[in-house]
Amino acid sequence: MKSHFRELSVAVALGVLLIFLAIAAPAFFRRQPLVSLLTREAPTLVVACGMALVIICRQIDISVGSQFAVCSVGAGLLAAMKWPLALVLPASIALGALLGAVNGALVAGLRLPSIVVTLATMVTWRKALDWRRQGEFVNLPEGGQWFGLSQSAGQWTLILSSLMLLVLLVFATKHLAAGRFIYAIGSDTEAARLAGLRPQLTTFGVFVFMGALTGLAAMMNVVQSPQVDPKSGSGLELKVIAAAVVGGVAVSGGRGKLWGVFVGLLLLACISPALTHLHVEAYWEKAIQGTIILLAVVADGWRSRKEKR
Repeated sequence: MKSHFRELSVAVALGVLLIFLAIAAPAFFRRQPLVSLLTREAPTLVVACGMALVIICRQIDISVGSQFAVCSVGAGLLAAMKWPLALVLPASIALGALLGAVNGALVAGLRLPSIVVTLATMVTWRKALDWRRQGEFVNLPEGGQWFGLSQSAGQWTLILSSLMLLVLLVFATKHLAAGRFIYAIGSDTEAARLAGLRPQLTTFGVFVFMGALTGLAAMMNVVQSPQVDPKSGSGLELKVIAAAVVGGVAVSGGRGKLWGVFVGLLLLACISPALTHLHVEAYWEKAIQGTIILLAVVADGWRSRKEKR
């Protein structure tokens, strides 16, 4: 119980919020708005899982928003060229993995600080996309939305796919050697190296996997609309980092549970619609989210200091 205290506390906070909304704003629980909310957040959950692994590995990737935009436009252009979605999906994942490999090569290969590398690539990918597209949307062909399914079936496909991925990653981080390597390197890189692990290779792999998940999330976003906005993904990096930190992932690395990231994302995602139903001004959303994130960081710092005593 003690090892899951952070995640459980966030789950309790989410439960309290939902109970309050059930009393004060029961319209919040209408089926279709809830399904739409979960559908919108499905791609974010995929990216947040990858970000959690990056942070656990004691790194950071703030270029995911730009990667998301590049992969979204790339997938949209391929779909507009009449590529079948069965080929567009792996192409988007491969493009994301390639962008992640660039980050990984610079961070793991040249041992540059990840915050500096991903800041540079964030600006580079975004500005290159702005120059190439000039803000022009990509129009998708008919039948491209919702993987060719009905809207309801497409929404549930995205929701269930993101949840299945979460379950697989929770299992992998707990039971597979590769998942345990990430925690070991995030906890103590030198001790992991002395134990026979290869920190640089693992770090590179984590960035590549982060990119691949971003490419997958981009495709999940593309099928939700008849057009692809080249500015999509703006602010995504802050959102997924916040979800990871609020969900219990330690900013110092080596600790965190992916299911906690899911709960943290739900908590943050519920704030905006909750304020709408409660008729509260929208500008309070960022203030409330910022307060929650600050409390999470303070709690993490307090816990780390307590463990060192």
